[in-house]
Amino acid sequence: MNDKGAAVQSEHALISSRRIEGTPVYDPRGKKLGTIDTVMIDKSAGKVVFAVMSFGGLLGRHDDLYPLPWNMLAYDTARGGYVVDLDEASVKSAPRYRTGDEPLFDPAYGEKIHFHYTGTYPFEIKMPDNLG
Repeated sequence: MNDKGAAVQSEHALISSRRIEGTPVYDPRGKKLGTIDTVMIDKSAGKVVFAVMSFGGLLGRHDDLYPLPWNMLAYDTARGGYVVDLDEASVKSAPRYRTGDEPLFDPAYGEKIHFHYTGTYPFEIKMPDNLG
Protein backbone atom coordinates (compact mmCIF):
# COMPACT_ATOMS: atom_id res chain seq x y z
CA MET A 1 0.00 0.00 0.00
CA ASN A 2 1.18 3.50 -0.65
CA ASP A 3 1.12 6.31 1.93
CA LYS A 4 -2.42 7.32 0.89
CA GLY A 5 -3.81 3.84 1.57
CA ALA A 6 -4.46 3.05 -2.10
CA ALA A 7 -3.56 -0.31 -3.57
CA VAL A 8 -0.25 -0.20 -5.38
CA GLN A 9 -0.27 -1.36 -8.99
CA SER A 10 1.14 -4.88 -9.39
CA GLU A 11 2.02 -7.04 -12.35
CA HIS A 12 0.76 -10.14 -10.54
CA ALA A 13 -2.70 -11.66 -10.98
CA LEU A 14 -3.10 -12.14 -7.22
CA ILE A 15 -3.25 -9.42 -4.59
CA SER A 16 -3.06 -9.56 -0.82
CA SER A 17 -6.16 -8.46 1.08
CA ARG A 18 -3.91 -6.02 2.97
CA ARG A 19 -3.29 -4.20 -0.30
CA ILE A 20 -7.02 -3.95 -1.01
CA GLU A 21 -7.90 -2.53 2.40
CA GLY A 22 -7.83 1.27 2.27
CA THR A 23 -8.26 1.42 -1.51
CA PRO A 24 -10.66 4.19 -2.57
CA VAL A 25 -14.05 3.43 -4.14
CA TYR A 26 -15.43 5.90 -6.68
CA ASP A 27 -18.73 6.40 -8.46
CA PRO A 28 -18.66 6.42 -12.30
CA ARG A 29 -18.18 10.22 -12.35
CA GLY A 30 -15.05 9.96 -10.21
CA LYS A 31 -16.51 11.10 -6.87
CA LYS A 32 -15.01 9.19 -3.96
CA LEU A 33 -17.67 7.17 -2.14
CA GLY A 34 -15.49 5.57 0.51
CA THR A 35 -12.67 3.08 0.99
CA ILE A 36 -12.41 -0.69 1.21
CA ASP A 37 -12.38 -1.63 4.89
CA THR A 38 -12.13 -5.38 4.39
CA VAL A 39 -13.14 -8.20 2.08
CA MET A 40 -15.34 -11.19 2.88
CA ILE A 41 -14.17 -14.51 1.45
CA ASP A 42 -16.25 -17.64 0.91
CA LYS A 43 -14.22 -20.24 2.84
CA SER A 44 -15.45 -23.16 0.73
CA ALA A 45 -15.02 -21.59 -2.70
CA GLY A 46 -11.99 -19.50 -1.77
CA LYS A 47 -13.37 -16.44 -3.57
CA VAL A 48 -14.05 -12.89 -2.47
CA VAL A 49 -17.81 -12.37 -2.23
CA PHE A 50 -18.09 -8.89 -0.70
CA ALA A 51 -15.94 -5.82 -0.36
CA VAL A 52 -16.96 -3.95 2.77
CA MET A 53 -16.74 -0.23 2.12
CA SER A 54 -16.39 2.34 4.86
CA PHE A 55 -18.51 5.41 4.31
CA GLY A 56 -19.54 8.27 6.53
CA GLY A 57 -18.42 9.01 10.05
CA LEU A 58 -16.89 12.15 11.49
CA LEU A 59 -13.30 13.35 11.42
CA GLY A 60 -12.16 10.51 9.21
CA ARG A 61 -13.69 7.87 11.48
CA HIS A 62 -15.79 5.54 9.34
CA ASP A 63 -18.51 4.09 11.53
CA ASP A 64 -20.81 2.84 8.77
CA LEU A 65 -19.76 -0.23 6.78
CA TYR A 66 -21.47 -1.25 3.54
CA PRO A 67 -20.98 -4.71 2.02
CA LEU A 68 -20.84 -4.51 -1.78
CA PRO A 69 -20.97 -7.56 -4.03
CA TRP A 70 -17.37 -7.99 -5.19
CA ASN A 71 -18.43 -8.46 -8.82
CA MET A 72 -19.84 -4.90 -8.85
CA LEU A 73 -16.39 -3.36 -8.43
CA ALA A 74 -13.98 -2.73 -11.29
CA TYR A 75 -10.41 -1.63 -10.64
CA ASP A 76 -9.47 1.58 -12.45
CA THR A 77 -5.70 1.95 -12.77
CA ALA A 78 -5.97 5.64 -13.69
CA ARG A 79 -7.82 6.41 -10.45
CA GLY A 80 -5.88 3.93 -8.34
CA GLY A 81 -9.14 2.62 -6.93
CA TYR A 82 -12.31 0.70 -7.56
CA VAL A 83 -15.27 2.06 -9.49
CA VAL A 84 -18.79 0.94 -8.69
CA ASP A 85 -21.91 1.91 -10.64
CA LEU A 86 -23.59 3.57 -7.65
CA ASP A 87 -24.13 7.06 -6.40
CA GLU A 88 -24.03 8.36 -2.84
CA ALA A 89 -27.83 8.10 -2.44
CA SER A 90 -27.77 4.42 -3.45
CA VAL A 91 -25.06 3.71 -0.91
CA LYS A 92 -26.88 5.57 1.87
CA SER A 93 -29.98 3.40 1.39
CA ALA A 94 -28.00 0.13 1.28
CA PRO A 95 -27.71 -2.52 3.98
CA ARG A 96 -25.04 -1.45 6.45
CA TYR A 97 -23.73 -2.08 9.90
CA ARG A 98 -21.72 -0.19 12.48
CA THR A 99 -18.09 -0.83 13.30
CA GLY A 100 -18.00 -3.42 16.07
CA ASP A 101 -21.52 -4.68 15.29
CA GLU A 102 -20.78 -7.04 12.39
CA PRO A 103 -23.71 -9.12 11.14
CA LEU A 104 -23.60 -12.83 10.55
CA PHE A 105 -22.63 -13.09 6.89
CA ASP A 106 -24.91 -16.05 6.25
CA PRO A 107 -26.70 -16.82 2.95
CA ALA A 108 -29.81 -14.84 3.97
CA TYR A 109 -27.76 -11.71 4.67
CA GLY A 110 -25.86 -12.19 1.42
CA GLU A 111 -29.12 -12.46 -0.51
CA LYS A 112 -30.40 -9.25 1.12
CA ILE A 113 -27.29 -7.37 0.01
CA HIS A 114 -27.37 -8.81 -3.51
CA PHE A 115 -31.09 -8.06 -3.88
CA HIS A 116 -30.60 -4.45 -2.77
CA TYR A 117 -28.06 -3.76 -5.49
CA THR A 118 -29.39 -5.90 -8.34
CA GLY A 119 -33.08 -6.44 -7.70
CA THR A 120 -32.52 -10.19 -8.07
CA TYR A 121 -31.41 -12.98 -5.83
CA PRO A 122 -27.93 -14.39 -6.47
CA PHE A 123 -29.12 -17.92 -7.12
CA GLU A 124 -32.10 -18.96 -9.15
CA ILE A 125 -33.59 -22.35 -8.47
CA LYS A 126 -34.21 -24.11 -11.78
CA MET A 127 -36.94 -26.71 -11.78
CA PRO A 128 -36.63 -29.67 -14.12
CA ASP A 129 -38.79 -29.41 -17.25
CA ASN A 130 -40.10 -32.96 -16.87
CA LEU A 131 -42.14 -32.34 -13.72
CA GLY A 132 -45.67 -32.93 -13.85
